[in-house]
Amino acid sequence: MTMWQCPECGRSFKKANQKHICGAPLQTVEQYIASQPESLRPLLISIREALRAALPDAVKRISYKMPTYWKGRNIIHFAAFRNHISIFPGDKAIEHFSDRLKGYKTSKGTLQLPLDKPLPLDLITEIAVWSYETNAKK
Repeated sequence: MTMWQCPECGRSFKKANQKHICGAPLQTVEQYIASQPESLRPLLISIREALRAALPDAVKRISYKMPTYWKGRNIIHFAAFRNHISIFPGDKAIEHFSDRLKGYKTSKGTLQLPLDKPLPLDLITEIAVWSYETNAKK
């Protein structure tokens, strides 16, 4: 099978012109935050701190190229995008908190937080704790 090689980073892919991020994969949540635009870093740090406080026993790691809190399984992810920050607690959490998520864009397992509104850190904390407690029972 012929592989396409990115001329910038040298990585090989099955598809020609495969979309990817050049450079070494990020290894830590801190590296992820540092790699984001400066304007987003304070928001990402606030989310990281809220999750760290809510899930003190969880392991911080990068999974699916996103900061992830893990304890036996993925509990919650977060990631920065051009116009929002997304929280990925899973579809059961989105369903469970649906009444409190009115006014936010959601999809299966995802909550989008617009950049022009204050972060609902208390809600993020509640979702993280609920996700941990729910996943721990499986």
